[in-house]
Amino acid sequence: MSTARIIEILEWREGVAHRRALIRAGASKADIACAILGGAIVRLRKGVYALPAADPLVAVAARHGGAVACISALRAHGIWVLDGPNRPHVWLGGKGRTHAHPDCRCIDHHDAGRATFGLTPVRLALVQVAQCCDAETFFVAYESAWRLGKLAPADRQWIRSVVPARRRWLVDLARGDADSGLESLVRLRLVRIGISVEPQVLIVGVGRVDFLLSGRLIVEVDGRENHDGQSLRHKDLVRDAAAAALGYDTLRFDYALVVYEWATVERAILARLSRAPHPFVG
Repeated sequence: MSTARIIEILEWREGVAHRRALIRAGASKADIACAILGGAIVRLRKGVYALPAADPLVAVAARHGGAVACISALRAHGIWVLDGPNRPHVWLGGKGRTHAHPDCRCIDHHDAGRATFGLTPVRLALVQVAQCCDAETFFVAYESAWRLGKLAPADRQWIRSVVPARRRWLVDLARGDADSGLESLVRLRLVRIGISVEPQVLIVGVGRVDFLLSGRLIVEVDGRENHDGQSLRHKDLVRDAAAAALGYDTLRFDYALVVYEWATVERAILARLSRAPHPFVG
């Protein structure tokens, strides 16, 4: 088999493959050795080979013994996840074993099934997050995956059936229209303290707002990537003025406030609701 053909096979397999997969495809040991000698592929560990340009995270997981899993897989799939320690999570399958490699910081997952290489599918990665991480991390990732169209109805049903019982209420609470993980986080935290939340409300004369509380308090959350320029800031002020003219109050919070100073956010919302004619606070 030509080296070009070996490269094609690896490309189909997200850049990494076991020797037996290459041999089943028709490569000989001599063909593999020639591809290594020519620098077309590299040996990750005994019997496992990769393209030099393979995703480094996929390569680390393969070196460890499996597929990129849990929160690591969700990041790679483009799903919004909360910031946290960036240690590689690796799915080894029900009976897989780890392989020693330099600077290993991997977190093992032994969910049932046979792990290959590459990225764990989104729905399985979400179940792993539900088992491995806190409720907020799972919830924001679940809503992000739904919003991005990465979860079919059957996937959502399957996830609900297999996540730990303590996480099922989060699946039931979830929606598919949150504009960002930050919005998901705010809604979950407000629900947890007993505040009734209407998300994504269209107010004539103002536009669509992130949240409406108690029928009169607008809460907007601005992600890190948005609202950086003066023009966007001006648009926010125009919206807030329009809302005030209609009798609404508005509170705005950015990523840093929501994630790192939530107590300040909560106090502000509760104080403003306490001044409303009919605060809806549990």
